[in-house]
Amino acid sequence: MARFRERRQKKPLMSEMNVVPYIDVMLVLLVIFMITAPLLSTGVEVDLPNTNAKPVPSDRQSEALILSVSSIGEWYLKVGEEEQQLVEQTEALKLAAEALRADPSRPVMVAADEDINYGTVMEAMATLQGAGAEQVQLMSDPPRQN
Repeated sequence: MARFRERRQKKPLMSEMNVVPYIDVMLVLLVIFMITAPLLSTGVEVDLPNTNAKPVPSDRQSEALILSVSSIGEWYLKVGEEEQQLVEQTEALKLAAEALRADPSRPVMVAADEDINYGTVMEAMATLQGAGAEQVQLMSDPPRQN
């Protein structure tokens, strides 16, 4: 028994930290963030109607002012590359007017859920025209291929 103690005492202590578990945790977190990041930036989900309309040229699509109307009637405004934000009608009028004053030729679009009533879509369009939009485009999805 004394011999065992002597051998044990002669071994130097290990002072290095084992970082392998920390690397594993870091990689798991990296994968989780890579999966969830695109989901956070999608904004409000709107089920657009399907039509055979021609697509609008996308040369200025990134600068577009988009007013989205959800299936429960909430309004979300997206100006250019900014995040979509939940707005009331008066706030949408004010923010859209500011954006259109800065760039009057900015494309203006309404993305309304296909289940929302027609009056709500017309109210959104009238609000954007009141803010100074000369043309308001309606967004839709291409027809589904069966």
